[in-house]
Amino acid sequence: MSALVFVDTNVLVYARDARVPHKQRGAHDWLDFLWETRRGRLSLQVLSEYYVTVTRKLKPGLRVEEARTSVRDLCYWLGPVDAKDLLELAWNLEGRASLSFWDALVVGAARSLGCTYVLTEDLPAGQDLGGVRVVDPYATSPRHLDD
Repeated sequence: MSALVFVDTNVLVYARDARVPHKQRGAHDWLDFLWETRRGRLSLQVLSEYYVTVTRKLKPGLRVEEARTSVRDLCYWLGPVDAKDLLELAWNLEGRASLSFWDALVVGAARSLGCTYVLTEDLPAGQDLGGVRVVDPYATSPRHLDD
């Protein structure tokens, strides 16, 4: 099986944000690749942040129904995660890897879902966080994954 890729909120948002064209292109390249290969994964936290950002913070944003349709489509990338186990893992990562709690939840969900990579601009690219490697989606092409 090819390596799974956990997608952080910023990638989903930049795919909708035309104000930063190079990031929008990079986000689209990754999302297209992940849909084609069925390797994308995410968490309820990411979907929730995405929904709030594109309906309330992004200018211009998405209409509520359009955002809900997008979230429903992305639900295919959700996987089963035990909330108690995820909290324990996130607290461990928060202390051990000096991550914010929110970033620790993202990395913890990626680990829980068996992902090899986490796609985000919010953490240092190349960093290995307990078996999950950080990939900067705007500096790395999806075709360069080494799996």
